[in-house]
Amino acid sequence: MDSGLQFLIDLAVILILFAGIWQFHTTRGAKWGNLTGAFALASAVALVLYRHPVLEPGLVVAAIVVGGIIGVAIALRANMIQIPAIVAFQHGFGGVAVSFVSYVELARVTETLPLAGRISGLLGLVLGAATFSGSLIASAKLANRIKQTPVVLPNHNLVLGSLALVALVLVVISGISGILPVHAALIVLSAVSVVLGVVFAIRIGGADMPVLISFLNATAGFAAALCGIVIQNRLLIACGATVAASGSILTHIMCKGMNRSLRNVFISASTKAEAVKGAAAPASAPAVASKSTETPASAPATAAVAPAPAKPVGDLYAEAAEAAKAAKTVVIIPGYGMALAHAQFEVVDLANRLQKRGADVKFAVHPVAGRMPGHMHVILAEAEVDPDVLFEMNQVNDQLKNTDVVFVVGASDVVNPSAISVKGTPISGMPILLAHEAKRVIVCNLDDKPGYSGVENSLYKDPKALLLLGDAKATIAELIQRLA
Repeated sequence: MDSGLQFLIDLAVILILFAGIWQFHTTRGAKWGNLTGAFALASAVALVLYRHPVLEPGLVVAAIVVGGIIGVAIALRANMIQIPAIVAFQHGFGGVAVSFVSYVELARVTETLPLAGRISGLLGLVLGAATFSGSLIASAKLANRIKQTPVVLPNHNLVLGSLALVALVLVVISGISGILPVHAALIVLSAVSVVLGVVFAIRIGGADMPVLISFLNATAGFAAALCGIVIQNRLLIACGATVAASGSILTHIMCKGMNRSLRNVFISASTKAEAVKGAAAPASAPAVASKSTETPASAPATAAVAPAPAKPVGDLYAEAAEAAKAAKTVVIIPGYGMALAHAQFEVVDLANRLQKRGADVKFAVHPVAGRMPGHMHVILAEAEVDPDVLFEMNQVNDQLKNTDVVFVVGASDVVNPSAISVKGTPISGMPILLAHEAKRVIVCNLDDKPGYSGVENSLYKDPKALLLLGDAKATIAELIQRLA
């Protein structure tokens, strides 16, 4: 096939991929964007197989079938709360695929590869292996297979820097000097890279998972682009670079959402969040209805705010229902606790019922709500929320002071006024949803303990706050009954 025609075909595939990504800017277009992107990637695979005939087609077909069956089985068994863990898992296996291809190419044709190709292959091997191990750690934390709190080794930064330096030295030695035998050098480099990924990821806690997942998305794409240079495949280079760019943008958005730098998230000297007392409690404490005092295993072990049982539980639900009935404007703020309770269906049902009563209902989603970018959008989409009522933090914050009722469902850090009023905490300076400015706040959380940051939430002590503590699924269901 003429090289000019091949270029035009490749360009068309890349443009189709870009068109798919562009459709993700709206909730309604995301489904078609996903299908468009999948079509582009399937076309790229077909083109590669057509241009480079396979010596053992039966083996390739068998691999595709087995891999497809495993992928479908995992996808069918997964629920929405497991999506972040699966995404991290997929990043990991994308990284290990890059490592294998880079290893084979470097071991097979090292002598004939130009210097740029050798260096690209070695860097792809390092990034792929580190992405693999780091992603598995992230996936295990998100799936509660290992503890979600940060694991900080003695002299953690020194260990991390030393591993990175060793990997760089091995890249130079393997790529330029050829002192070590090829296989020995690649095996040692792979092992060091795997350890590097583990040390890098174990210090990241649950609250910073959106940043880690976005970052691993970028590294997986960058590794794929480097691998494309080795095998001289411009489709892989373009697709990998696109993933790297999008992952980098998401990482920036997540850091901005927490008002933290990438350095602060990944290599800060202080990574272990400690419980910090919030602002002084108001003179009168909020009413609290509690159906459960159990704390989830992943929550920080900190003392709860002592509630003032001012009213019987039944009265509090009646009060909350009356406030909801009278509200003309309502904002619902979902958080990770809503996902854990699988309460998204009840929350969307509540929103629909309030809309039928004539209320203007909006969902306000914080950039780092959940455990991956867009997690809350995915959770709410499962419950068939109207995309037109989903708004980002900066679209809603100015309106909250005029909002009649704000429902906080499973969120803590993203609505904690201590981020504004208290200095020196893990969330100080982080942009939050200004729920405390609303006329009435109804909190439907499991308990009144701090979120992942360990910072006590001063919103819970606000006289305007009505705390309906317990399983959010049951709490929202009770409110829906009271609205009937």
